[in-house]
Amino acid sequence: MGVMTTLADFTATTISGRDQQLADHLGSVVLVVNTASKCGLTPQYAGLQDLHERFGEQGLSVLGFPCDQFMHQEPGTEAEISEFCQVNYGVGFPMFAKVEVNGEDAHPLFQWLTSAQGEQIPAGDIEWNFAKFLLGRDGTVLRRYAPAVEPADIADDIESALAAQA
Repeated sequence: MGVMTTLADFTATTISGRDQQLADHLGSVVLVVNTASKCGLTPQYAGLQDLHERFGEQGLSVLGFPCDQFMHQEPGTEAEISEFCQVNYGVGFPMFAKVEVNGEDAHPLFQWLTSAQGEQIPAGDIEWNFAKFLLGRDGTVLRRYAPAVEPADIADDIESALAAQA
């Protein structure tokens, strides 16, 4: 049995173009979300920002990964996406450069997330914008949520994850 993969094994490019070791978020509970600016679910940015404000100081990191793979609902540049999120939703949580989440060019983080196994963690392609993955403080996947699940509806799971010992 090999060493278990965790969030710490991945690097991603921030929306401002910097490479970031996702190991920086170990010790936090992490919510990874693939986002889009022109989707019917785009107002979920507000709910994600609420979670960020409510739980950030307790150790929650919300990580947004824009993706244009679903009906081209994220056509903008990183600068446009960043401005949109800031102006319309006051997004204060980390956003990353556009990625693919499905297929052979999918970002390695999403290749791993969509292959994760477990009762609450169905493997398989991302269905749509705003799929969500909740990771524990140790960087392992706790749960996967369908795109339509509102951020507020996972607050209890976040609280449980925050309460668990690292």
